[in-house]
Amino acid sequence: MTPNGQAAVVTGGGSGLGGATAAKLAASGARVSVLDIDLAAAQAVAERVGGLAFACDVTDGDAMAAALAQARRRHGPARILVSCAGVGPARRMVGRDGPMPLAEFERVIRVNLIGTFNAMRLAAAAMTALEPMEDGERGVIVSAASVAAYEGQIGQTAYAASKGGVVALTLPAARELAQFGIRVNAIAPGIFSTPMLRALPQEVQNSLAGAVPFPPRLGEPEQFADLVLHIVENRYLNGAVIRLDGALRMAPR
Repeated sequence: MTPNGQAAVVTGGGSGLGGATAAKLAASGARVSVLDIDLAAAQAVAERVGGLAFACDVTDGDAMAAALAQARRRHGPARILVSCAGVGPARRMVGRDGPMPLAEFERVIRVNLIGTFNAMRLAAAAMTALEPMEDGERGVIVSAASVAAYEGQIGQTAYAASKGGVVALTLPAARELAQFGIRVNAIAPGIFSTPMLRALPQEVQNSLAGAVPFPPRLGEPEQFADLVLHIVENRYLNGAVIRLDGALRMAPR
């Protein structure tokens, strides 16, 4: 699909991977709606890329439906959805103060996995009613997974489980939505220079970057966005989870 002239929705678009993706799609001619639980952050990105901003909690079905409806009224029906909303707190399953509170595990699963599914189900339902384009394509959905889905580290039980769910969701969703001409893919990034990671001490950032075989540095959000754009444009990419990690394989800790 050529993004030029198409409406696109990016969840978690207020910063990091989502912010870079919103900018890349806008630069390619898409009409971008930036959704984020932090409205001020979404507005800052939207102003920079010439898009729209909407406050949205991806775990709330009604809130997500309302945000997508607002975006549709302003930009028309979206043929592109990129789900980047996520959280990644590190906590051991059993620590010095006992077992991890169940509510913490539930929150990560709700935001990263249920939030991704929530956006996907609503966007896909709207895409099914659109007129097919070349090759019968009606839409494309890209979700953010993580290499933690495959090599979760100590302290990442919740995060790895949530991203593993996103990986497992991708193929059956692609198979189900194929009849409508909607492609579903995911990207599993490694260690990227996002606001969360840049908040760490520089020596920690350097150590993480040095663990990447090549190139031995942190990934840039723009490289994630480049891959999103390629997935959007390459109509034969479907049902895939693509690692973007410089050949990194995470150690236990």
